[in-house]
Amino acid sequence: IFVSPQMERSLEVGNMTRVQEFVLLGLSTREDIRDVLFAVFLTLYVLTLLENTLIIYLVCSHSELRKPMYFFLGNLSCLEMCYVSVTVPSLLVGLRTGPCHVPFTACMTQLFFFIVLICTECTLLASMAYDRYVAICRPLHYPLIMRPRVCLGLALSSWLGGLLVSVAKTTCIASLSYCGPNVLNHFFCDVSPLLNLSCTHVALTELVDFISAIVIFCGTLLVALASYSAIGVAVLRMPSAAARRKAFSTCASHLVVVGIFYSAALFIYCRPSRIKSMDLNKVLSVVYTVLTPMCNPVIYCLRNREVHAALRKTLH
Repeated sequence: IFVSPQMERSLEVGNMTRVQEFVLLGLSTREDIRDVLFAVFLTLYVLTLLENTLIIYLVCSHSELRKPMYFFLGNLSCLEMCYVSVTVPSLLVGLRTGPCHVPFTACMTQLFFFIVLICTECTLLASMAYDRYVAICRPLHYPLIMRPRVCLGLALSSWLGGLLVSVAKTTCIASLSYCGPNVLNHFFCDVSPLLNLSCTHVALTELVDFISAIVIFCGTLLVALASYSAIGVAVLRMPSAAARRKAFSTCASHLVVVGIFYSAALFIYCRPSRIKSMDLNKVLSVVYTVLTPMCNPVIYCLRNREVHAALRKTLH
């Protein structure tokens, strides 16, 4: 996964003209493991697309799944398909062909969609946590609080919020001057590698990036943690041991996904200074761009009895 300093230096462009394209070094430049990594990540990519396509089909085709929880899960599955399709193809190209050249406009376009999707996912995860909180802690008010109009509003605000944040961050990063070198030690166009290459003062851009990360990541994380904490308290008060075990099992699996996603994302994006350890950056990026989208359908849907029943009905 690590890139040798000689390889990185050999690809750097030393002139001071404005950069017209970037060179993505990819996940690894070691030819002895690139083919194996290509097969692994291609399999994970196809599996992620199939899992999320199946969930979207089940939610849309079965009336018993037309509930707020599955509405959010359908949105999350749609988002995950877009999410992996923004980052994983460039990862696969790098593993197949080695370092690849990406035009400046294409790089900024990839960055724009990546930020839209990661911010939207944070807000959707918080909305899903709140939905579970209302279902468990306020079951009598659940149909009123989580009525269709509210669910639609939460989903739309998630996508719109991600769009607005992405416009602000991408505009700031695209307006910086890139004079060379133009080598990105990453497998896609991300914030920190681009800031490292800027030849102008980036304090304002770093501040915008840091504040937006705090608002989006930390704000939604607090909502999710507060919701699951309230659920935990409510579950402890349940008289039935079987009901407690079932609820804790569901919440624990949800918290695993939320914890992995937020831990990696917060480590990378909630630091005001540019990240120097790009190899660690790449490893953590694999966690939330490849592994989390693949695990989400299994944890959120495929372990669910109603989804199992809908799947059996479809197969029969």
